[in-house]
Amino acid sequence: MQLVDITEIKGKIVVKTGLRIGAGDTEMRIGGVDNTVIKHPHTLEPYIPGSSLKGKVRSLLEMKSGLMGKTRGEPLGFKHLEGVDEEKRKEGEKILRLFGTSGAEGEEIAAIWPTRVSFADCPLDEAWRNQAIKEGWAFTEVKMENAINRIQGTALNPRPVERVPADTVFSFSVTLKKLDIDDGLNLEKLLLLGLKLLEYDALGGCGSRGYGRIRFQLEEPYQSRLDSIQPFARET
Repeated sequence: MQLVDITEIKGKIVVKTGLRIGAGDTEMRIGGVDNTVIKHPHTLEPYIPGSSLKGKVRSLLEMKSGLMGKTRGEPLGFKHLEGVDEEKRKEGEKILRLFGTSGAEGEEIAAIWPTRVSFADCPLDEAWRNQAIKEGWAFTEVKMENAINRIQGTALNPRPVERVPADTVFSFSVTLKKLDIDDGLNLEKLLLLGLKLLEYDALGGCGSRGYGRIRFQLEEPYQSRLDSIQPFARET
């Protein structure tokens, strides 16, 4: 097993609808905001954790592969490929090569478990940040969330939720390692498929409420490759 190349895919993430990736606050002050977004501890500016991107892209690829039902909610592992048909097994192995799997699963899969992909944390895009400061734009907003009584039509349990507003722009970078044993697998295409699926879905919390819609703006040639992907195209 030999590392033969590292590819970096760079660009931007444009927030299309309010984005909330929680900070995991351990306390709630009276009159404070519920569910604050994660921020850099020094600058207090919001950012997108690479772990959030990686986790969502991986889960979407697992869902599309049809193997998620085998995992019972766990991340896909080599053990979940037992008894599946050859086509799904190959797809599962590609996902495991891209994201890695635990070395504890056995020496016989040593060629699979080293992760190939690395998502960086995404800070505010510098040009957008400078414009936001100049124009006085807020980096976050507070939105009231509540449930509605279906009979009375009144709001129940209102709570303030912090989120990153639409049109915010973050920098984006992901690196992909290529090993000599990966020839012919085209893991780059699988990674771009995952990014395209994320554009169709949502990042962060409250996706079913309209939060977390994003769009990638990648440096060429990757944007053209991303645009050409049709994950659910059917022959007519």
